[in-house]
Amino acid sequence: MKAMQLNGISSFAENRAPLQMVDFPDPEPGEGEVLVKISACGVCHTELDEIEGRTPPPRFPMVLGHQVVGKVVETGKGANRLRSGERVGIGWIYSACGKCGFCMKGDENLCEEFKATGRDANGGYAEYITVLEDFAYNIPDIFSDSEAAPLLCAGAIGYRSLRLTNMKDGQNLGLTGFGASAHLVLKMVKYKYPKSEVFVFARSEKERVFAKELGAVWSGNTEENSPVKLDCIIDTTPVWGPVVEALNNLRSGGRLVINAIRKEDIDREYLLKLDYPSHLWMEKEIKSVANVARRDIREFLDIASRIPIRPEVQEFRLEEANRALVELKERKIRGAKVLKI
Repeated sequence: MKAMQLNGISSFAENRAPLQMVDFPDPEPGEGEVLVKISACGVCHTELDEIEGRTPPPRFPMVLGHQVVGKVVETGKGANRLRSGERVGIGWIYSACGKCGFCMKGDENLCEEFKATGRDANGGYAEYITVLEDFAYNIPDIFSDSEAAPLLCAGAIGYRSLRLTNMKDGQNLGLTGFGASAHLVLKMVKYKYPKSEVFVFARSEKERVFAKELGAVWSGNTEENSPVKLDCIIDTTPVWGPVVEALNNLRSGGRLVINAIRKEDIDREYLLKLDYPSHLWMEKEIKSVANVARRDIREFLDIASRIPIRPEVQEFRLEEANRALVELKERKIRGAKVLKI
């Protein structure tokens, strides 16, 4: 099979083509696994974190990609839930121990043995992938392959972030950054919380205009103050500045949820500006989002199909993966980027 492979950590400033096209034998499904022929794979900011070493794979080479859509073409011994020909999706959660307290409660995202697709096991920038069938999800017929791909991470992690805000209908939500995940959260809020209003902070004028097109009542730069204080804010940016600025816009008792697997160090000096009385006092909260659990993906796919949520997507060929990643790094974003395979 063909795959775009990462051979080591590098910087986009020095290497704008960190992935190399390779060809190796198709994988075979092990016990409890299915072999999936991939048709689409979303491109995520986490891939930038892997390439640049903020959350590197434990070994190289590695095939990245964790928003995977395709059809089952073979089942391994003991795999009896899925059948050949079924369309499935695979997200960031590749496996977990299934035995610890977190797993028993359905919080596999916190399991110490959590493994990630495209980081701890070869992912979806390829023609085929194997995965335990318990970590593959049926895709609702309403979505095309390209539409379904970003739902598996950008959508599911956005859904988990929204749940963690503890938001109630009628409360105001802020979104800091407006990429693949945030634009799906906005669509979700319009459905689940019809009395609520959404305020968007983004550095790009195009992203601010896009947010207004999708129903945001206000959009401004990340350093601007919103016209009203916000009950909760979800930060989806890769840096620290918007986190500190967001705290200025949070009302007393409000919660800031940080939806990022890592933060870049390019503006770490912003943390020195963190002022306890103005930023955190009055029982404001900061909560991180760690990975996703299977429940998040299953529930979000169901909700997305009922709304329905249709992501804005830009399609690239597999061999164009480097170009898609460079555009993501340079913030050339409108919706989600997807590799067609």
